Amino acid sequence: NQRVVRQKQNQIQVIIGNPPYSAGQSSENDGNKNLKYGQLDDRIRETYVEASNATLSKNLYDSYIRAIRWASDRIQERGIVAFVTSGSFIDSNAMDGLRKCFYDEFTSIYCFNLRGNARTSGEQRRMEKGNVFGEGTRTPVAITLLIRNPAKAGACQLFYHDIGDYLDREQKLGTIAHFHSIAAIPWQAIKPNASHDWINQRDPAFDGFIPMGDKRDTTTETIFNLYSRGILTNRDTWVYNFSEESLAANMARMVNFYNQQVSDYSQIPPEQKPKISQFIDTDPQKIKWTEDLIKAVELQKSYEFNLREIRETIYRPFCKQWLYYSKAFNWTHHLMPKIFPIAPVENLAICVTGIGAGKDFSALMTNSIPNLHFLDTSQAFPLYTYEKLSELGSLFATNPTASGYSRKDNISNSILQKFQTHYNDPTISKEDLFYYIYGILHSPEYKTRFAADLKKMLPRIPLAASFTAFSTAGRSLAHWHLNYETIEPYPLQEIHTQLLLENTDYRVHKMQFAKIRQNGKQGKLLADKTTIIYNNKITLTGIPLEAYDYKVCDRSAIEWIIERYQITRDKDSGILNDPNTWNPENPRYILDLLKAIVQVSLETLKIVNELPPLQEQS
Repeated sequence: NQRVVRQKQNQIQVIIGNPPYSAGQSSENDGNKNLKYGQLDDRIRETYVEASNATLSKNLYDSYIRAIRWASDRIQERGIVAFVTSGSFIDSNAMDGLRKCFYDEFTSIYCFNLRGNARTSGEQRRMEKGNVFGEGTRTPVAITLLIRNPAKAGACQLFYHDIGDYLDREQKLGTIAHFHSIAAIPWQAIKPNASHDWINQRDPAFDGFIPMGDKRDTTTETIFNLYSRGILTNRDTWVYNFSEESLAANMARMVNFYNQQVSDYSQIPPEQKPKISQFIDTDPQKIKWTEDLIKAVELQKSYEFNLREIRETIYRPFCKQWLYYSKAFNWTHHLMPKIFPIAPVENLAICVTGIGAGKDFSALMTNSIPNLHFLDTSQAFPLYTYEKLSELGSLFATNPTASGYSRKDNISNSILQKFQTHYNDPTISKEDLFYYIYGILHSPEYKTRFAADLKKMLPRIPLAASFTAFSTAGRSLAHWHLNYETIEPYPLQEIHTQLLLENTDYRVHKMQFAKIRQNGKQGKLLADKTTIIYNNKITLTGIPLEAYDYKVCDRSAIEWIIERYQITRDKDSGILNDPNTWNPENPRYILDLLKAIVQVSLETLKIVNELPPLQEQS
């Protein structure tokens, strides 16, 4: 204690460190709660959180952010903070408040971006390449010097350097050693914009477009009245499965075990009850705990397993699974019950990558309940919303359905009138506008020009020169993307190892690309993307390479099929998830699906490549 007192009394002017990057335990089964720091977290709320426009502030309490906040306060009026940390703060939308406070609190900032973000994919992953801390680190890394000098007048000076693309670990370490000090680095002076962006600054034209949605400012006129994130369960392994029977068995087993825990805990006399965290059985083969479920045991709430809560959903692009759609065993449904309330109710939703997504912007339409990570923290904008008639009363019911729900248009009349007036066309319908938006979101020009904006904001829709061209294209794209399971398969050549195949011969374990040697027998083995080894009896060949140009979140649609349709067994729970059980009546389902996705990809590219320039109008 005396040492701590002495340390706090000393004046510290330089703090150097490599803080930990931990943001939270991965599972409640771990029983490893993060420590809370009341005064420090209050300072973070008063500064970084208060200055942020982001809706989620969880990552601002990461250990390395706490270290920066502590050090910034500890040097008081004069000093230097020099840290090696995660580099995610440089361009993350959630870190805008942190960047603002850096700029406001210090007189000079030097930021050396070492890249190495392994949470990207495709070409971006190749550009990020090696991490200076090796393969065990998935986060990007940055060296940051924050200087506070009261003798220096004027605005903060921000200097930035990017180490470069396609560099491996050794090359990056060599570059650092070559620079030796900050004096040798060719710094780029940066002036942050009003949104506190340092790099990849947003296009001012984007602000003039019509927002699809805005939950921060309810006075803003938006195209959609309601939108929602996808389903977040925090126990996907248990509540999702390709097999409806397996899902039912897994969940019945888990619910029974949970209820037994409630019963056992309730029988302990109050004066002898241990802390709930010390009581629960954390065996991952019996249950996946979350904070809310642990609290429910403490409150002695029991739940019944219900077969009617099993729903068909879209889990990842072009990959459907069954979901146990239960409030008790899903962490949050967000507003999905207003979009897809019960199975017979039909709806369409345009899903887009959410704010701050690590992948390139993508849009994909669905008619099923989407998972949160359907498109990397996806947001869903539906054509309709639904309310229970029993909760509304007959006076407020509109378009009542046979299922007991009232259906409402999710696009307002005033927005529709705005488009009708602008294009001088009173025949434009809300459905036409819905497909127009889908067409705009697929425009290569739109996605390229506003890439920085789309990473940090929800999409905004311009008034393009041709409404008809984009609406027609959007309707065609929706046809291919919604009906991907029933599209006529592309005529790939099937190579069989035997003349006659049984139904079991169409089972998939894990598809992979064939290999081809570069530059003869001694060359490097490369993936031959024209050929996919479906299993040990079937090979598909003749895949047009251009089909891989249709990508959803940095991955081609074909590669989504290869990745998702493989047999997996969760190492913690032991649960098996077998894609061959999705459509057991059709043994060729996955084979024909792969062929169909090739056709979907080619047709999508054809439509997208024929889209006209935006030529947006005011």
